[in-house]
Amino acid sequence: MLQEIIQNFYLSQEEPNKSCLMALRDIILKQDNNIFETMKYGMPCFCYKKKAFCYLWTDKKTKEPYILMVEGKSLKHAVLEQGNRSRMKILRVKSTEDIPEKIITTVLKDALDLYRKGIIKA
Repeated sequence: MLQEIIQNFYLSQEEPNKSCLMALRDIILKQDNNIFETMKYGMPCFCYKKKAFCYLWTDKKTKEPYILMVEGKSLKHAVLEQGNRSRMKILRVKSTEDIPEKIITTVLKDALDLYRKGIIKA
């Protein structure tokens, strides 16, 4: 049932966002065997062990996809935007351009290391 809900989220997106979000999903899931996908707040949520570490969503104004990093305040990357959030930061991805996989992988690795090293309890 949950897998169906998750699948429907991706399939209901319009192109080019659908392909972009599905590619981002694959990039996130291949980072660690302890990552699993669920749905929270109506959006795909990726957990490391039992702790949410990032979400996929689209900006209400620009309609562009982004990765929401739960512990963004602990990550120091120029590509991350704090906005008016106290804890989280986002990494915007232009669905009409090549996905910057190397940058995304670096940010995800740093985020996961917060949990792997026990800085954030997983």
